[in-house]
Amino acid sequence: MAEGEFEIIARYFSRSSADRDVLVGIGDDAAVVQASGALAVAVDTLVEDVHFPLGLPAEAVGYRVLAVNLSDMAAMAAQPRWCTLALTLPEPDDSWLQGFADGLFGLADRHSVSLIGGDLTRGPLTVSLQIFGTLNPAAMLTRGGGHVGDDIYVTGTLGDSAAGLMLIKEGAGNKGPEHAALQERFLWPEARVIAGRALGPIASAGIDISDGLLADLGHLCHASGCGASVDVERLPLSAELLSVCPPTIAEAYALSGGDDYELCFTAAPSQAQTVEAVLAGVGCPARRIGRLVGGSGVECRRDGEVFDPVSSGYQHFR
Repeated sequence: MAEGEFEIIARYFSRSSADRDVLVGIGDDAAVVQASGALAVAVDTLVEDVHFPLGLPAEAVGYRVLAVNLSDMAAMAAQPRWCTLALTLPEPDDSWLQGFADGLFGLADRHSVSLIGGDLTRGPLTVSLQIFGTLNPAAMLTRGGGHVGDDIYVTGTLGDSAAGLMLIKEGAGNKGPEHAALQERFLWPEARVIAGRALGPIASAGIDISDGLLADLGHLCHASGCGASVDVERLPLSAELLSVCPPTIAEAYALSGGDDYELCFTAAPSQAQTVEAVLAGVGCPARRIGRLVGGSGVECRRDGEVFDPVSSGYQHFR
């Protein structure tokens, strides 16, 4: 006899939490947590064949839906604590559900995040996860805190995930360590939670890079009421990306590719040494790529000359 909704929830998703602030978890009409102070709340939905390719391993789907939400917490300098999950499945599949749960809980355990509730229903494969985090309002990051003259930084390297997705869609398989590394960047993105917390007291604004640097930096500029000038020769590009793509294609991926889930943040020039020291202390590389300027929008420069990039980033309804 096939398992029903409650049996699936009990088998794959009902786990006890070591978090003493979880008063009521999975199994009741609502979860109850003991929270004091400010909360950061974010939600993301992943739809098969829109946000991830058909046939993506279930473990990667479970990992990614939490990772993209952790990245939102990182961008706000919040400490992730709890999450709820809404999972829509065409049919219950034991192997898929086990892989999904392994990916989700493997990452949740690393960040001490408790799954406290959710919903399960039938339909096209769609995964929505809502996350809750705690933060200090005096040290939180928003998109709207930037000022003209602030330096613009990005963590890690850009463009790897977009190139990895291209290789996955092309069925590139295992054609060497460079190909494998790029595909891993798409499948298993690393949210910069620790770096985000460290930057909270010193950065002026922040956003995570999900839709591409140009698009997301544009959101930060709009919220901060200023423009940005980006020196593209300063973009951090990985050796793996440059080994697979010509420099112009690598640059395009870095500017507009999306799915990197690195942090883009701003800080006053006077904070440059502090930014470097703080991020070195948590083992997170970052590079200054430009500055906030008067006006609006994001301007790209190569060797001091303005140019128009091919694409400005991912948009859901265009």
